[in-house]
Amino acid sequence: MTTIPDQNVDTPRGLAYAIAAYALWGFLPLYMKALAHIPPTEVIAHRVIWSLPIAGAVLLYQGRSSDVIAAFRTPRLLAMAGLTAMLISVNWLTYVWAIANDKALDAALGYYINPLFSVFLGATLLGERLSRLQMIAIALAAAAVILLTVQAGSLPLVSISLMLTWGFYAYCKKKLPLGPNQGFTLEVLILTPLALGWLFWQAAGGASHFGLNWRDTLLLIGCGPITAIPLLFYANGAKRLRLSTIGILQYIAPTMIFLTAVFVFDEPFDTARMIAFPMIWASLVLYSISLIRQSGAKRFGAGDRTRRMQ
Repeated sequence: MTTIPDQNVDTPRGLAYAIAAYALWGFLPLYMKALAHIPPTEVIAHRVIWSLPIAGAVLLYQGRSSDVIAAFRTPRLLAMAGLTAMLISVNWLTYVWAIANDKALDAALGYYINPLFSVFLGATLLGERLSRLQMIAIALAAAAVILLTVQAGSLPLVSISLMLTWGFYAYCKKKLPLGPNQGFTLEVLILTPLALGWLFWQAAGGASHFGLNWRDTLLLIGCGPITAIPLLFYANGAKRLRLSTIGILQYIAPTMIFLTAVFVFDEPFDTARMIAFPMIWASLVLYSISLIRQSGAKRFGAGDRTRRMQ
């Protein structure tokens, strides 16, 4: 008899994959800071190009390359992948620019409020019902963004851009009828001609940093592994963990970015941020409680149904 894996339990392997992914994303600002002297567009182009061999090798190992080949014969699927590729490239570009221009705190804020934005998207686009705790959490996060906007005299555009692009990327990614590894490979394949074209244009104009010295060249090549490996870890970890566990673990990366911004990059942590960030943290605590409650209710309901069937 075939055993169906329980999708509502946490496994040690899933926990290891997820923690590794979020920890690598948390250390990413240190790597990107080393590339701050290189234009973000050039960095993103290399992230795309050097991710492709890793993603392709994983697909060949899994024997799933035929899924990607078939996707190129399906216009609707290809268009959906084109949209997700555009969203993730804008997200990457915003993030790289933010780190290079001393906006790591804004990047951390964007990734902190992203889970709450995803809940908001679920309610507005999918008709999902919000719990009272979730509504309070979203209101707290919105109030924190308003506070920062009033204090600065303008919207925190980096935070808003990261929130919107990653939130809609995750939403559209769910609609994409491909596995996570196949979807990522397809996105990279779509972006590769644009990335190559941009790099050739830069090289023709004498503006390319690739090949100028060993340090920059190796750092640009390394953009592939530091992009692809965490995404692959995350994709495999998410399959082996409960939604509530993933929901809580995702705070690891922005917390590490926040600590790096304040204690390593020495970015200013002014009074408005001293008020706004605790508001965000409080909203995330409420959001986590709601996730845990929902997960417990589902387990109780599943157990109750099983007992009635016996």
